[in-house]
Amino acid sequence: MRIVAFTQSLRSCWNHGNAHFLRGVLRELQALGHTVAAHEPEGSWSVENLLRDHGAAGLAASLAPYPELTALIDPPGFGQEHADSDADSGAALDAALDGADLVLVHEWNAPALVAGLGAARRKGGRFTLLFHDTHHRAVSEPAAMRAYDLSGYDGVLAFGETLAEVYRGWGWGNRVVVWHEAADTRLFRPPAVEGPREGLVWIGNWGDGERSAELEHFLFGPAARAGLPLDVWGVRYPDEALATLRRSGARYRGWLPNARAPEIFARHLATVHVPRRFYVESLPGIPTIRVFEALACGIPLVSAPWRDSEALFTPGSDFLVAPDGAAMERHLRDLANDPGLRAGLAAHGLRTIRAGHTCAHRAAELLAVAERLRR
Repeated sequence: MRIVAFTQSLRSCWNHGNAHFLRGVLRELQALGHTVAAHEPEGSWSVENLLRDHGAAGLAASLAPYPELTALIDPPGFGQEHADSDADSGAALDAALDGADLVLVHEWNAPALVAGLGAARRKGGRFTLLFHDTHHRAVSEPAAMRAYDLSGYDGVLAFGETLAEVYRGWGWGNRVVVWHEAADTRLFRPPAVEGPREGLVWIGNWGDGERSAELEHFLFGPAARAGLPLDVWGVRYPDEALATLRRSGARYRGWLPNARAPEIFARHLATVHVPRRFYVESLPGIPTIRVFEALACGIPLVSAPWRDSEALFTPGSDFLVAPDGAAMERHLRDLANDPGLRAGLAAHGLRTIRAGHTCAHRAAELLAVAERLRR
């Protein structure tokens, strides 16, 4: 089968968590014998920010652990709808789709490209065309998402049941499928040899203030009160965020190529999950990829509250849940002082990931969805 993926970026994981998942899934599809082509636009927002902060070396480090994958860079205007006056653009899109059996389109692509791909499907494309939504904009900015022309698409892949319900409300019925993120266990795994571990680590982006209060309540404050050193990795930390870290005694480490996360996890006793507000209040049941990746690395995890409405995990066994800051502090102290507790959580979480939440599982699910829609 020939599979073509249109991504916001495959090369860069700068503030682009879905790159982690797409890389893992595409690699698993290749391992199954399928041919994969991945496209991204020239001047991608994630790539441009990574180049600005870390130059060409940073961009090379982002994709280096995936030698099997190559990103095809599309010029501006690529993929305009076939009715567009730019004939060259239409011809280039036809060439990219030539021989395709399955086409996967991530939601951060330009609306013109999304529409152009749908038009190509309507005009006789013999591939299955799927829209892949991995964000909260369907509830936080519904008008922006409804503006996408998906009339030529065969189905929607939503990364959680509550998001799928939004699309069902928009008329997609059984053509919307829940396709959770997962861990790339070819990369995310426990260290081959255990070394010394110390303190806490948090890997995540500050972003647009969607969880700044939650981070102070569930991470910075409890870590400081528990007397545990805290390393923070991520991007988009404004001056006020850096000042907050300094006040709490946390050490800001900057951007981390996602492929290095396993080695960073391996140096620490535990990590913390603080979900963004939209996923707690409006899209419950969606953990985001950081939970999958941490558990796959065998590091104990403590989470701020979120409702696992789809029973993906076993809270209390796969990870601990802290309903408030005081409970988070108690959990962190317990983990620091109880090697048995740490070992039990790490082992249980790792088993859960390997049993059903790897990119290999998701690749098989994707192929099954495509087959059902073709029929």
